[in-house]
Amino acid sequence: MFELSLMCPEDRIEAVSDALDALDALSVSVEDADAQTDAEQALFGEPGMPPPKDGWQRSRVVALFPTQAAAEEAQQLLAVQDFFEGCQVLGIANVPEQDWVRLTQSQFVPVDITPDFWIVPTWHELPAQAVRSIRLDPGLAFGTGTHPTTRMCLRWIARNGAVAADGTSTASTLGRVLDYGCGSGILAIGAAKFGAVDIDAVDIDPAAVESTLQNAQANGVQLKAGLPDKAQGEYRTVLANILATPLRVLAPLLCSHVAAGGHLVLAGILERQAQELQEAYAPWLQLQVADKEDGWILMTASR
Repeated sequence: MFELSLMCPEDRIEAVSDALDALDALSVSVEDADAQTDAEQALFGEPGMPPPKDGWQRSRVVALFPTQAAAEEAQQLLAVQDFFEGCQVLGIANVPEQDWVRLTQSQFVPVDITPDFWIVPTWHELPAQAVRSIRLDPGLAFGTGTHPTTRMCLRWIARNGAVAADGTSTASTLGRVLDYGCGSGILAIGAAKFGAVDIDAVDIDPAAVESTLQNAQANGVQLKAGLPDKAQGEYRTVLANILATPLRVLAPLLCSHVAAGGHLVLAGILERQAQELQEAYAPWLQLQVADKEDGWILMTASR
């Protein structure tokens, strides 16, 4: 396969990308041409909301073609189009054959949540210091332990769970647990590893429900998983690692599930969104920032 690389200003990205798609590119990606430099820009967006921008002021557009001839033809056809003004061809490069499975696996390494609590893909050996661990491979559902929001939730679970020194559960301080928007089930499984024994994990995506059940079985823990109507009654611990917009909408529902003396733990929130979340939950609970990492925050409240 061959990559055609272009430099495009922000206002040309959509037209160039559409043209590449019409020219039968196998894939088209847009990257910040200034990534890993002082000029790098972060773009944040949320599902259901318009994208903040089509790209960056200096974007590198990369199209993949099955043959060199197809890439060269695309280059020649683009060069004579009016919308290509201001763009630049960076070149055509052969993509070397690789073991894509091995390459993908190499991107996922064991992640330490605490010094003795690790998330470990199945193709890696457990680190010697891992007293507790979750075995988890990347799949269709969100949550592998590499994202700051997931790590912060798991750190909270580790701090607030109760587990004996030998790893066996005691009377868990987590109590009954609800993982709302469970994705891969990683938070629910983490709660089980720290002593919770009555766990409901729910998601609107049936694929996430299936992934959660499979991951729970692979980790030897017991939980119940299903669609959101599976969540019933009150819980001592309610976890929701989603995004700020759905968390605002879900405020009355999530708060209704928090038992007296219980805890609400929210993630998927950017630092600049703290106040709007506090205001959304103020009629029921007083949210506070409990942790932060790489521009993301963890917010918690107690009833």
